Amino acid sequence: MNADPDYSAAYLRIRTDAADGLEGHGFVFTIGRGNEVEAAAIAALSPMLLEREVEPMLDDMGAVWREFVHDSQLRWLGPEKGVMHMAIGAVVNALWDLKAKRAGLPLWQLLSRMSPEELVGLVDFRYLSDALTPEEALQILRAAEPGRAEREQRLVAEGYPGYTTTPGWLGYSDEKLVRLAREAVADGYAQIKLKVGADVDDDVRRLRLARETVGPDIRIAVDANQRWDVAEAIEWVKRLAPFDIAWVEEPTSPDDILGHAAIARGIAPIPVATGEHVQNRIVFKQMLQAQSLQILQIDATRVAGVNENIAILLLAAKFQVPVCPHAGGVGLCEAVQHLSMFDFVAVSGSKTDRMIEAVTHLHEHFVTPIELRAGNYWPPQAPGAGTEMKRDSLEQFSYPDGPVWREAVFQNVWS
Repeated sequence: MNADPDYSAAYLRIRTDAADGLEGHGFVFTIGRGNEVEAAAIAALSPMLLEREVEPMLDDMGAVWREFVHDSQLRWLGPEKGVMHMAIGAVVNALWDLKAKRAGLPLWQLLSRMSPEELVGLVDFRYLSDALTPEEALQILRAAEPGRAEREQRLVAEGYPGYTTTPGWLGYSDEKLVRLAREAVADGYAQIKLKVGADVDDDVRRLRLARETVGPDIRIAVDANQRWDVAEAIEWVKRLAPFDIAWVEEPTSPDDILGHAAIARGIAPIPVATGEHVQNRIVFKQMLQAQSLQILQIDATRVAGVNENIAILLLAAKFQVPVCPHAGGVGLCEAVQHLSMFDFVAVSGSKTDRMIEAVTHLHEHFVTPIELRAGNYWPPQAPGAGTEMKRDSLEQFSYPDGPVWREAVFQNVWS
């Protein structure tokens, strides 16, 4: 489905006139065309920020989230989904980046040290109360509160489990698949993931090769990136089942709640994983109610930022479904690790059945790149949300005026 990705992002900075010189950075990850649409949506939000007093906003991020999302005119473009909702997420995440920097804490730690009452105040329970009430959310957070300090110490000492998609891209030669799968095991990963869905016979062959390479103890997940109809997904996965599949990711349209539920029944006990394209907390709520997924995959920039992802983490905790975030792309690993680590410390209290997707490219462009040790994410200690790119990268790769793009245009003219 994603045949020609050109990894990119609509990026923003929030500056203040404070003497500390701190900025909030946020972005929406895209794969190329349409970036200008996302940038325009972010620009449409600027009147809601310019000349505002920043401290009252940072002190009540729940109210800020509702102000952006409930704006009646902008909401018409959704409501609460698509380009406008993602743009709101970029602004919200940039404000959280600024708030964490001002607190001198990484975002995961800032969130983990907030009281249950403060965290519940961040969440918009409109449309959720039939599945999760504020009182139930408080109970979840209060139940996890006594072990926070111990789990924070464990996180700093042990890290958070990751898995890698690096060996699994379609189009790789058999030799490259085998080499990268062996390297993943050597690097300490307990799970790899393969893309599937183009040709079932080829998928069977690649899965057999991967399983022979990594042995029986390494988990292998597969990702169809929305390729199948419901019946097709069930039949296809049955062909792959002999290779002990850890989960099947995005088997069909991300909006098809009942289709996912039918697939989940049809391929059980193999779990269904989805979420990177689920557009808001309301769809996640229904997928959990319908038992459409057994692995929930949040994304740092698909929904409206940190606040909505906290709501989704609480929903997952209520339904006792593990969260294994989608990552990769431009900065998604850097951003989403904070949410998983917060989930472990302050919400679910578990990381034994959870992991974060890891890829090894483009981290060099970020001020605080992810750190991987023996297949684990190591908790960042730098203040902020991990969303700030290096100034040189922003200048070099800014479209259309950055030197990289000017050189590309020059080469195309003369080629």
